[in-house]
Amino acid sequence: MKNITLSADENLIEAARRRAAAEHTTLNAQFRLWLDNYVRREQQAAEAMRVIRDLQGGLFTGGRTFTRDEMNER
Repeated sequence: MKNITLSADENLIEAARRRAAAEHTTLNAQFRLWLDNYVRREQQAAEAMRVIRDLQGGLFTGGRTFTRDEMNER
């Protein structure tokens, strides 16, 4: 595992450490979780865009048109 150095207001760091301790974890563990989620969101967004591109123009109705009520049925 690689170490990094971050800078932040020391009051903010202390408040974050207290919160982490109250949640029975560490600031380091919380940062690793945040970093994982941060990267995962970008990957999820990229995957969603791939799905959207794949679906664009891929819906065929055989020439049938739908009424407004049919389009809004759930």
